[in-house]
Amino acid sequence: MRTSVSVAGAGVDRFQSVRDLPSISLADLNEAASLQRRVDRKYIVSQGQLMLMVEALATRLAALEIGGRRAFAYESVYFDTPEFESYLSAAYRRRTRFKVRTRSYLDSGSTMLEVKTRGLRNETVKTRQEYSFDSRDAVLAKSHGFIDQATGRPGLAAQLVPVLTTTYKRTTLVDLDDIARLTIDAGLRCVDWRGSEVGLHGNFVVETKSTGHPSAADRWLWSKGIRPTKISKFGTSLAALNPDLPSNKWHRTINRYFPGAAE
Repeated sequence: MRTSVSVAGAGVDRFQSVRDLPSISLADLNEAASLQRRVDRKYIVSQGQLMLMVEALATRLAALEIGGRRAFAYESVYFDTPEFESYLSAAYRRRTRFKVRTRSYLDSGSTMLEVKTRGLRNETVKTRQEYSFDSRDAVLAKSHGFIDQATGRPGLAAQLVPVLTTTYKRTTLVDLDDIARLTIDAGLRCVDWRGSEVGLHGNFVVETKSTGHPSAADRWLWSKGIRPTKISKFGTSLAALNPDLPSNKWHRTINRYFPGAAE
């Protein structure tokens, strides 16, 4: 599987309402809203809805800016066993599950290997290590021990193969009046191991991150009748691209936002 996929479209930094927001550095963002314990809510919104939200909350928002950029290109390569153990554990909401991916920051050419696990107490743990950018679509032998230890599954890493690549441009906003932030992903493009492709054309994934209580962004979205959506870049897009995989968890999202993707 060759995973270097171009990032489609532009980020939301092309919109005047986002360009007009004050900037915030990464260090200041982490200090203002580090959110070690947080509640995440995901939404799929149109361009019009997104711009109205930013304009309504503009007096309390700042945009992460690094090197003059406010939109950053991401690429993630997800790995699974030939039996799709990682996917099925999420689709069936199993109490213990794992997810293994490389996340690359295309603007800087850096990559991290990330392992996320969920245990019996429903706690999610993420561990990561620096990785080779040029090898981001493969599980290197030298990282087998890291993956096996993080998942508690000896021998798992040797079974993993790349099954999905996602690309998008992300803008991060922080609520200066609250301990909250939100990410906006634009131009989401997902390609599976066969080269089949699906994307969110014209829509954006907004994820709010707060200490538990609804953020101002959550309250604004709810007031407009926009509720959280069940979407996982890994699970939803694989299900949309592969009708043989169980997809009940994401069925409504696929029918609404990825019509005909798996036909």
